[in-house]
Amino acid sequence: MRVLVTRPENQGAELCNLIEKMGGMALHQPLIDIQDNLQISLDDDQLQRSDIIIAVSQYAVYAFHHILTHQQLSLPDSCIYLGVGQKTAHELSKLSQQNVNYPTVSDSEHLLALPELTNVSGKHVIILRGNGGRELIHDQLCALGADVQYLETYQRRYLPLKIDAIKQWRSIGIDTLVVTSGEQLEFLLSQVSEPELNWLTQQQLLVPSERIATLAMTKGFNNVTNTQGASNSTIFAALQRLETGLNNDQQK
Repeated sequence: MRVLVTRPENQGAELCNLIEKMGGMALHQPLIDIQDNLQISLDDDQLQRSDIIIAVSQYAVYAFHHILTHQQLSLPDSCIYLGVGQKTAHELSKLSQQNVNYPTVSDSEHLLALPELTNVSGKHVIILRGNGGRELIHDQLCALGADVQYLETYQRRYLPLKIDAIKQWRSIGIDTLVVTSGEQLEFLLSQVSEPELNWLTQQQLLVPSERIATLAMTKGFNNVTNTQGASNSTIFAALQRLETGLNNDQQK
């Protein structure tokens, strides 16, 4: 198995390391760079009267921590804290010193099904995210009568591919892609020519949710695996299952 990992920064490097320990080959090709948005101005009164705080990623929590420290602010105690995934919830729990619930499947749809979000009319909700993304959470909570505010705690900067990137991937035999957001998938596809796209969409693609899997199939991918979560452990487990299946097929 030869895997192209598009996760940014340490998460991408960590996943590559796991793949190589499994005996596979991994190439780290981040599509985005992440930077704390220290220019954001937080209203402490608004923060303290929040009813629900939702973190959509670990990056959102890390950056939020840096912003709180930079502006000498603290989190409210009487607030419901939620994370989109287990790792995100764990990091938010460490920061808030509160219990943080999360869905069994790490996506927006399953987060919205949590009991804490069934009766949100009139409640003030803060969503910690980067610059863009997770509009479904915002829109559905607003439709239920919540007062929803985004805090864009970090900024994503897209990283263009080198001119010969696809040629390099083909030459080393990349057969599997890991892409963890719809935005990154769209950005990746926007940079390739039609002949390159034909090759790219023939490879195995791993994505973290049914929504992104559906998007990928509309873009021409035929071999799409929904890992049902974006943590490295979840993605790695899916890669192991695929590798086992491939080995079994080869032995028949």
